Amino acid sequence: MAISLRQLAYFRALAEHRHFGRAAAAMAVSQPALSVQIRELESTLGQPVVERRARDVVLTPFGRRMLAHAETVGEGVRAMEEAARWHGGLPSRLRLGLIPTIAPYILPGTLERLRSGDISLDVQVQEARTDRLTDDLLAGRIDAGVMALPVDVAGLEAQTLFDDRFLLAGSAARLGSLTSAVRTLRPDDLGAEQLLLLEDGHCLTDQALEACRRGRGHARIDMGASSLATLSRLVAAGFGLTLMPELAAEAELRGASGIRLMRFAAPEPKRSICLVRRASTAGEGWFAQLAGVLTEVGRGITAAAQSPGGLGGPQ
Repeated sequence: MAISLRQLAYFRALAEHRHFGRAAAAMAVSQPALSVQIRELESTLGQPVVERRARDVVLTPFGRRMLAHAETVGEGVRAMEEAARWHGGLPSRLRLGLIPTIAPYILPGTLERLRSGDISLDVQVQEARTDRLTDDLLAGRIDAGVMALPVDVAGLEAQTLFDDRFLLAGSAARLGSLTSAVRTLRPDDLGAEQLLLLEDGHCLTDQALEACRRGRGHARIDMGASSLATLSRLVAAGFGLTLMPELAAEAELRGASGIRLMRFAAPEPKRSICLVRRASTAGEGWFAQLAGVLTEVGRGITAAAQSPGGLGGPQ
């Protein structure tokens, strides 16, 4: 009897969940059906791939070797499916992931442009932090991810889209009390100012700490907000200062009427936004097409913030 792709898929699920019931639920089949397929796989291979225990299962040494082969086969099948889906450009369904500090600001314009070219395009959006998006990319749960550089994950490739500069955000009173001259203000000049940041785990928090040359244990840092919208309302109410990406500035100005923005002196701190895919994914035009749309939208937003009469200077 030949080994089937179904058996390998069930085996990979069992290795991941270490329990027949949970693996069966993940594969949307009954537990007996999954158990039968695993036994048939073991019969074909001539050895057990798992040790069956009262509450869970563990891979045998032979099973661990076979799992490596099963993962290779699974990756090959995914690559074949993707090559068929992406042939000739964007498919009818695009699974796109974005980090929370980018998604609300770039998605409306991106979806409008994508659907203006193909009204039938189904874009499935997932908003999550960088580590979750990279895991989902590697597992094939999403096709591409929009995040900030660096992305140093084996098996993934990133294309830079545009730069997103940081502005200093706070109430008029907070910004007016700064001792540094506006034209020479640098992030590391904030000194004893209270700095409000997103909760740990957001890459924007790491970038802000690096720009301001502060450690997580600094007495004048408060990390706890879950979104830029929350940060905007806190700083608008005078509770501190924060670093606001240009990409988000216009939207947050509308949402928090008391917020004011100030530019840093050149060279302005910034983050680089990128589009990421698996290195094994076929790149027959779709990735460049998607990157082009995202770049156009992102640069349009940031250019508006930099234009005369835009967001420069205290608002």
